[in-house]
Amino acid sequence: MERPAQELAIELAGWHEPEESDQGVRGNARLTALTGAVLLVLLAAEGVTLLRIHRLIELHVFLGLLLLPPVALKLCSTGYKILRYYTAARSYRDAGPPHPVRRALGPLVIVSTLAVLATGVSLLTVTPRSGHTLLFLHQASFIVWVSAMTLHVLIHLVRTFRGAARELEPAAVAQGSLWRLGLVSASLAVGAVLGVLSLSWGQPWFQRMVGG
Repeated sequence: MERPAQELAIELAGWHEPEESDQGVRGNARLTALTGAVLLVLLAAEGVTLLRIHRLIELHVFLGLLLLPPVALKLCSTGYKILRYYTAARSYRDAGPPHPVRRALGPLVIVSTLAVLATGVSLLTVTPRSGHTLLFLHQASFIVWVSAMTLHVLIHLVRTFRGAARELEPAAVAQGSLWRLGLVSASLAVGAVLGVLSLSWGQPWFQRMVGG
């Protein structure tokens, strides 16, 4: 007998997954959620720059570099969970596997994200005159990325902000929220430094976009 569509949607989003009893599993999930919430805000801001890319190219590049450390942090937390699960760590096994759709979508999100960021950073190392191929790859990978990321966000949105909100509760301090907040803050600080440096690295592109 087929289950109702609403029930399948709830399972897919993970809304009714049981609370993890192991502190390490819970901490990793909270770190992933907190980093994901920060990334959603930054990605939304990055998306706004695309609406007027010629005038907002500097902000677009700044945000792109700012995203790098938080993205790396989220990949580390997610990768650690995957590693522990597939190496048969009992606490991660007890927490259960992700839904098959989330498991299938994950690699596409990761690969397309890395492609967008790698081509974007690489563009800063070349001039507009010699960067046509890289620009095409950056734009093509973005199309793939935005398709995969839209579904990814819809699936994880409630779970992400619920986990991030719990990190701000007073009781979360005893569960290690301070060091997780510190990790996210540190990643943003490093990203901000990279973003400031990008303002000089990207001058040839800024001049072309503003002049064009």
